[in-house]
Amino acid sequence: QVQLVESGGRKVQAGNSLRLSCRVSGRTFEMYYMAWFRQAPGTAREFVAGITRYGGRTEYADPVKDRFTISRDNADNTVYLRMASLKPEDTAVYYCAASRRGLEREESNYDKWGQGTQVTVSS
Repeated sequence: QVQLVESGGRKVQAGNSLRLSCRVSGRTFEMYYMAWFRQAPGTAREFVAGITRYGGRTEYADPVKDRFTISRDNADNTVYLRMASLKPEDTAVYYCAASRRGLEREESNYDKWGQGTQVTVSS
C-alpha cells in the first residue's frame, strides 16, 4: 500500500527559505506524477507545483512561480518542494499528492495524499 509522508514544515520569518520532503513507500514511485498542494485556514486546498514521473516537466501556480522549485529523487522515493523568499501568504498546511493519470492541477486527479505539514511564515 502506497503511503505518503511529508516533513520539513516549520515556522520561519518572511524572506527565508524552507525545503519540504515527501517520502513515498512502495516500489512504484516512478509510476506516479507528484504534486504539492496547500490549504490555508478558511480556504480551499490549492495546487502549488507538480512534476512528471521522471522530472522532465514541472508546473507551478502563479503565486509561487520563480520562488518555489519542485524536484524528485526516484532512487530515494522522495519528492521535494524548495521554497524561497517566503511570504506570510504562503502560510498553510502543505500536502503531497500522487497520481498515475497525469500531471494536472485539479485536486480530483490525485488519489494518494499525505497527512500534511504545517508551514508558518511570520512577517
